[in-house]
Amino acid sequence: MPRLGGKVAVITGGAGGIGAATGQLFCEEGARVVLVDRDAAAMAAACAAIRAAVPGAVLLDLVLDTAEEASAARIVAETTRAFGRLDVLVNNAGIRSYEPLAEAKAETWRRILEVNLLSHAFLSREALPALRATRGNIVNVASTHAVNPRAGMGQYDATKAAIVSLTKTLAFEEARHGVRVNAVCPGATLTPFHVRRFAAQGRTREALEAERLENCLLARWAQPREIAYPILWLASDEASYVTAAVLMADGGMKVL
Repeated sequence: MPRLGGKVAVITGGAGGIGAATGQLFCEEGARVVLVDRDAAAMAAACAAIRAAVPGAVLLDLVLDTAEEASAARIVAETTRAFGRLDVLVNNAGIRSYEPLAEAKAETWRRILEVNLLSHAFLSREALPALRATRGNIVNVASTHAVNPRAGMGQYDATKAAIVSLTKTLAFEEARHGVRVNAVCPGATLTPFHVRRFAAQGRTREALEAERLENCLLARWAQPREIAYPILWLASDEASYVTAAVLMADGGMKVL
């Protein structure tokens, strides 16, 4: 029996990187998957790649901005209309900002809070009635930098720390309803975002994959699928006794 056989999962930020990798892995494990992203072109490419890799994959793609509160109710409504249930919510949507806090602009703060934190809160709230009905679960994607912050990305790191707090509070509140809530904290993951960012500096994907990282014990980048696996485990019944957990998938991040 596939690990998610019969389950329905929503994954935000599904058009690339960790979201797309998780979508493919969930399809491989028997889930019917709803991918959500605001980038229509990237979403079409991700869905095509998943369908090519997983014959018979059952996918619904929704092009929506999860930062908008109204999107949350629509995502749940479209999911239950298509599949009649919801078992797993993976809150993965996120953006970055490269600003020292002394220079951080109000509009940057607002946007990163909307995408990285409020989208998780709104969608979790709207999904909870359906998740209670199936005794489902939520997996929030935070970051190793929720607990290992660094200079120059204080806004991003603050939102990821808030996701960890949100995860634990939701787990405490929803345990009586049978809903588990956990978080995964990825470290350096070689997503398309980073590939594009470093390409602009003249560095190739191959060079990045060969690079030795000094800030984690495994000394390398993770591939998105390596983060999808812990998400899969937490979403599956194998983790039925796990809630309020924060799973570090960061290659052994060194504490500086």
